[in-house]
This record gives sequence, structure tokens and C-alpha cells, in this order.
Amino acid sequence: MIEIDFVKGKPEYLQIVEQLQLAVAAGRLKPHERLEPVRELAGRLGLNPSTVARAYRLLEQQGVIQTGGRRGSRVADGFATGGAEMLRQVRLRTLATRAVSEGLAQGFAPDELEAALGLELAAWRERRQARSASAPVKQPGCLNFFAGSHDLALEALWAQARRLHPGLLLEPRYVGSLDGLLALLHREAGLAGSHLLDEESGEYNLPVLRRLFVGFPLCLVTLAEREQGLILARGNPRRIQGYADLAQPELRFVNRQPGSGTRSLLDHSLRLQAVNPAEIRGYERVVPTHLAVAAAVAEGSADAGLGIRAAARAFDLDFLPLARERYDLVLMAADRDSSPIAELLGVLRSAAFRAVVRQIGGYDTASTGEERRL
Repeated sequence: MIEIDFVKGKPEYLQIVEQLQLAVAAGRLKPHERLEPVRELAGRLGLNPSTVARAYRLLEQQGVIQTGGRRGSRVADGFATGGAEMLRQVRLRTLATRAVSEGLAQGFAPDELEAALGLELAAWRERRQARSASAPVKQPGCLNFFAGSHDLALEALWAQARRLHPGLLLEPRYVGSLDGLLALLHREAGLAGSHLLDEESGEYNLPVLRRLFVGFPLCLVTLAEREQGLILARGNPRRIQGYADLAQPELRFVNRQPGSGTRSLLDHSLRLQAVNPAEIRGYERVVPTHLAVAAAVAEGSADAGLGIRAAARAFDLDFLPLARERYDLVLMAADRDSSPIAELLGVLRSAAFRAVVRQIGGYDTASTGEERRL
């Protein structure tokens, strides 16, 4: 039985189509294997049977499945042939479909989307051919200083840097790990903050950076290692013991935005434990920071949310630790000694900063300030 994980803002029948395509291409559904009947799958997913029937019709038109007769709907032979390459192509089409759908939903015309995609591809080719990141970061103002994932240790870093270097422009944008890395790649930020988990290797940041920054020498500086877990109301009245309990009836969850490291950790953990996000009430409710997650639990509008221990401690809430992760600051290697990055890294390495971070709670500063080149 294949689980279907729905996301908001896209027709359910298309999501069924895409995820069954992926299941067949990846070999989780074998040739001639029987699919769930329309009404059975619709009942399990809480959908109208016509939605599932529409998905099956489209899959049949694509040659993915065969339907009809007493044998019901079964996986066709041809689609599974191709293995890893077929899977790559299905994933690629899924990414393209999401980008186009989001653009159309926001009011852009098809020709505008086509032009924008063409420009992005042309710019990417030019950057790869140059294989150089020697151009200095533009510093017209504070907006291009930092973009990335929110963290309370960062807030402490900004505060200490402002006291020691009053002239620095330090106005960060908290946009999530992936968007922060993209801002660095496009030279829209001089510094990014990331804690992205690579599901295949179980390693943080490095595998993602190797795929994203081809030909760009990077410098990674560890901010700290920290605890991630479930932020809960005082006393844990719902008796939550792990991810599986988030699907409890009537439990209200508050989530982080797609592209954030915390959201990636959640989705990965839910898949490992076979928890359907569609069963989590509030999965689509997103907030931009760990403190916002804790605030929602503290005010009583949510029963649980994934975040860092420091945020739970700030609001005097319960915390169930589930993961330990490394938060890295990422910058172009050529910018290592430029301002304000050089001054900021000097503060980061100080004993005073590490002492402040330890007082916040939920952090290990043993590797704080360590540099790696990529």
C-alpha cells in the first residue's frame, strides 16, 4: 500500500498521479501489481472517489497503469522500464510543474514564466563556465548581509557584534536554509545560515552544498550544534512521545515553512515512521521562526511544533528532544576576510560569545568557530 502525502495548493488528483509515478519508477510498485480500487483509496485518503478515478484515468493515458475488467487497475510494463533515469525525469517534471503552478497562481503569464526560467538557466550556465566566485560581495545596504535559517544563537551573535562594531550593517533576513543558500548563490547575500539534512547520507549541509555550488569555493563556519525536538505545552497534556503522536485526533500542530531545515527534518522523520502529513491537523500552518512556533504553543493555538530547545526554554515550555544537528554559516571563500564577515567571525570565536550561547540552553559550542573549505 503506497502512502500519498498531500501538500496544499495543488489538485489532489495531480498529486496522486505524481506520487504513483514515482512509486512505479522507484520500484515500490512492480509491473502487474494491483492498485487499490478507486473507492478503497478514496476512503483511505478522505477524498471523493471521482478525484481518484480522474487520477487513474490520467495514469492510464500516460501508460503507467492498465485498468478495466475483473483484474482492476494494475501497473503497466513499459513505465517501469528505465529505472533510475525514469525516476530522475519524473522528479524533474514534478519540480518544473510546481514552479510553473506557483508562478501562474501568483498572476504571472506563461510567457513571463518562460522568459524567467530561460534567464535563470542562462545565468546558471554562465556561473558554471566562469567557475569563479572571486567577485566581491556588493554592499549597497544591509539587505544583502545575511539570509538563512533562524536561530537564537544568531540573535546573540548580532547583538555582540553590534556592541563591539557599532558601524556594521547587520539586518538579517530569516527565510529558511534553502532560500538562504540560494540568496548566497545568486549574490543576493554575503552570508547564509543552514542546517539542511541530506536524507541519503544523514549528513548536514555538505552534500547539499556540493550539489548546489558547483565550481564555487566555499567557506563553512560552525555556529553551534543544537537540539531539535517537539515544543509542547507545560506538562505535556497530550502525552506526546514522538512523531507518530502528531496524528492524534484533534491535536493542533504548527509547522515551519518549506525550505527550512526544520521542515526538512520533520518531513524526513515522518516518512521514516510512515506518518501521513495529511493526518496532522495544522501541518499546513507555517510560521517563520522557532520563537513563533513556541509562541503559538504558549498562547494555546497549537499543542506542538518542531523547534529548538532554546525556543521552548524562552517560553517556559516542555521540550521532547528528537535530533541533534549542526548549524553552519556559509560564505564564498573569496569573501572570508571582507567586512562585515571578518569582524563577525572574530566575535563568533570569542569565549564571551560561546559563554552567552551556552546560557541560552540547548547548544553545544565545542565546534563553534571551526572552519572548513569546500
